[in-house]
Amino acid sequence: MEQTNRGGKQVLIISAVLTAVFVLFGALFPGALGTGADWLFSVLTGKFGWLYLISVFAMLLFAIYIAVSRYGKIKLGLDDDKPEFTNFQWFTMLFGGGMGIGLVFYSVAEPIMDYMSPPSAEPETTEAMYEAMQTVFFHWGIHPWVIYAVAGLALGYFAFRKGRPFLVSSAFEPLIGDKVHGPLGKAIDILAVFATIFGVATSLGLGAAQIAGGLNYVYGIESSTLLTCLIIAVITVLFTIATMSGLQKGMQLVADIKIWLSIAFMVFIFIFGGAVFICNMFTDTLGGYLGNLITKSLWMENTDFVSAWTVFYWAWWIAWAPFCGQFVARVSRGRSIREYILAVMLLPAGFGFIWLSIYGGAAFNIDATVAGGAIQAAVSNDYTTGLFALLQQLPAYAVTAPLGILLIVFCFLGSANSATYVLSMLTSNGDMDPGKKLRAGWGIAQGAVTIICIIVGGTAILQILQTVSIVVAFPYMFVMLFMCVSIYKALRSEFPQKETVKAKGSEKATE
Repeated sequence: MEQTNRGGKQVLIISAVLTAVFVLFGALFPGALGTGADWLFSVLTGKFGWLYLISVFAMLLFAIYIAVSRYGKIKLGLDDDKPEFTNFQWFTMLFGGGMGIGLVFYSVAEPIMDYMSPPSAEPETTEAMYEAMQTVFFHWGIHPWVIYAVAGLALGYFAFRKGRPFLVSSAFEPLIGDKVHGPLGKAIDILAVFATIFGVATSLGLGAAQIAGGLNYVYGIESSTLLTCLIIAVITVLFTIATMSGLQKGMQLVADIKIWLSIAFMVFIFIFGGAVFICNMFTDTLGGYLGNLITKSLWMENTDFVSAWTVFYWAWWIAWAPFCGQFVARVSRGRSIREYILAVMLLPAGFGFIWLSIYGGAAFNIDATVAGGAIQAAVSNDYTTGLFALLQQLPAYAVTAPLGILLIVFCFLGSANSATYVLSMLTSNGDMDPGKKLRAGWGIAQGAVTIICIIVGGTAILQILQTVSIVVAFPYMFVMLFMCVSIYKALRSEFPQKETVKAKGSEKATE
């Protein structure tokens, strides 16, 4: 046990030191950091974009194979383990831990931006509108959830069924053996921590920027570095308190409020945003998405668009895989592998399709029939205001605008909650109920890192943080590919053992 605790402290100390060094370097040399990060980003997305697409497509094929094969019957846990959460509670935490804030942030902005600059269609035409919606479905659909499902499968299987520490490194025991307890294993865990910290720091900054943009758009409150930092400070206090209360209390409450508020907004926008238009768009877009799934997965014809959007998203999802994967695994104990993969891969993606169709469809419909291009103009000027530009064209704006800000806050809290909980597990040697002090420490640290970066570099530093997390995703992509090999090797070992046990039992019965 002493060695176990020491291992957790090593990951904690090294991760904290690396984070502090990065923040200090960024504070002293923001120009150099930005230039270096941009250069690495352009090299990785420009030269290796094809590798991101092939890798994620390989993960999709792997997940489908495991789900439909005999391995799908195996449980994430012992054979008699029962699920810890109800199906609805499970779904709310899966969705909330994955990408709630991103869907709010881009649900109006990305369809409009893709409409103005589509992958292949003539800009600002009907064809461009439908291509834009198919592209948004592709970016926010099955692929990101496959990445999370694979990352979580490895963690859940080795932790709950094999009794290994709830760490990313545990998934590599079939490949590297006892080296998972040495420097190589620690390096994997530290990489996961580093990716999580800066992925969440970027999200904190972007979420705060959208709240600040909303306050400016709705109430005329001028956006500033001080306002952004105050928003981050308040959000940090809220999600730290929720995380300290644990999965069953504060975090579940946040997830429940967020999902019901999300549903209320979807119903409202569906009714007043053009229900028939939205249904037609959903049907056509879903058909186009499913029909072109393989083609889109490997499409590199417009390399500029693919590098700027698709490769960026794939790298972004991989950067989030350490904490999203660990979180979805943590709440999925007792589920079969088949149930887990299909639910994680399809349910949140399906909810996201409905969400995107309602928000994006309403934006297109209202902008063309009522707003006279006002939504498109707002997105062109500041894409963080897209949601509020849509709500302004619908009834009860005085009520829906502040509720929209509240929705962003709760989506914000959900993602930050899960990340803080996972960081605490990663730095306590996989303890699935980490101490409250550690949870509080990581919650405060995430907020502090983001605030320091913004004070030093302004909101422009967010682009640098985002770029750094994408760069970190490149080596983690290889970690995930080897993770697939390790999972397969471990699952194969289960059936020969069972057959041997049955054979021995038959021999005894014969005797």
